[in-house]
Amino acid sequence: MGSLENADSNRPLNVLIVGCGLGKELCGGCRGLSCAIACLKEDLQVQIVEKAQELGEVGAGIQVPPNAVRVLDYYGLIPKIVDAGAIKIEEHSLLRYNDGRPIATRPGDEWLRKHFGHSWYVIHRADYHKVLLDEARRLGAVIKLDSEVRDVDFDQPSVILASQERIHADVIIGADGLRSVVRSKVLGYESPPVETGDLAYRATIPRSRVEDLDPSLQDSALRAWLGPRQHAVLYPVRNKTVFNLVLLMGSKARRAQPDQLQEPANAIVSSRLTALIAQVDNVLKWKICHMDELDTWCKGPVALLGDACHPSLPYQAQGAAMAVEDGAALGVLLGRLSKSPFVKPADRSSKIPGVLKLYESLRKKRTTVNVQGAIQNQEMYHMADGPECDARNEAFAKVDWNDPQSKFKWGWGNLGYLKELMGFDTIADAAQQFDEWVVQDEQSRAASAKI
Repeated sequence: MGSLENADSNRPLNVLIVGCGLGKELCGGCRGLSCAIACLKEDLQVQIVEKAQELGEVGAGIQVPPNAVRVLDYYGLIPKIVDAGAIKIEEHSLLRYNDGRPIATRPGDEWLRKHFGHSWYVIHRADYHKVLLDEARRLGAVIKLDSEVRDVDFDQPSVILASQERIHADVIIGADGLRSVVRSKVLGYESPPVETGDLAYRATIPRSRVEDLDPSLQDSALRAWLGPRQHAVLYPVRNKTVFNLVLLMGSKARRAQPDQLQEPANAIVSSRLTALIAQVDNVLKWKICHMDELDTWCKGPVALLGDACHPSLPYQAQGAAMAVEDGAALGVLLGRLSKSPFVKPADRSSKIPGVLKLYESLRKKRTTVNVQGAIQNQEMYHMADGPECDARNEAFAKVDWNDPQSKFKWGWGNLGYLKELMGFDTIADAAQQFDEWVVQDEQSRAASAKI
């Protein structure tokens, strides 16, 4: 019996992740897969359950800012996303909705790498998802599709599927998005997302149609046209063979039918942008939701990740990046727990709740800053014409892009804020925080033993 117990205690931690499909949220399935990759890189065992019957393609782009690129680089995935058609952004511009004149332009890739350590990429969501999915499978993840989670057992860590099958694990991660089942089990009550009234219309346009309209758009630029209660974003994906177009409309802006953009197009009078919108064949429509800050992300051996615990409005291009960071942090923390000389193998299970609380403490403040920043960006993007809008435009014309002490009002142009947001190393932070925590935990245990 003793030898069996020792063999069991020496095995790698088994992590069960709920959710890896593309889903309907803007950040898609990168949340669960990034966590899987991080855990597998730490030599942990990973199972993933996903309620979708198959993992299909969703046609829209996604931004990968420097803080997420840092994580992908750490796991050796940059060449793979580039091979999958990712584009390195060389320019990021804000333009007037009515005439297309520039409001502000951030410097290019050299500036990004100087201040944040990494580049900024854009990629088709389906291509991004496939890179992560292929890597998770290559590393040994066991993925079970058509597996809807109905309940969670915290005492004997496991999930119960709709089929009544029970799957056991040492750690359970709820990466099941805005409408998370795991979240309701962790909280003990329902906490559904609330519709903001904002809408996102997403479409792709073949390069040939864009070239015919305006050859100047054939560069590695990310452009945003800002207007009253709405804005539009355009950037290339799939090796510039396709352009991703997004129109985000505030709750008071006019609405379009699910399959057309004519009404929002009527509110934007930039000839370049309206011509682009006219080239759209099919549109994906998202209702944008938010959720109050949760009381907790963890219960026992179960934790939440990404949109399941900290959804943000899509006005800072950080929703998916924060989920990637969450996954990396969990991988580092659980990996260090598994290998720590301060933790006996037989004691690991008892330490898991404490490690998950550590994860929550080191991620919650940062993700809250992101949620607040996205709200501020929405206000800045969607200003109505008038004195406040004029003041915004004049202020951006004077931005010093290399002053980290800048007191610039809006985060989009505040280097100090941007360095905090995009220069952050979540892997190094998680490693340092764990090392401090495990020493404090050992000291506390030793002190208790003397009493």
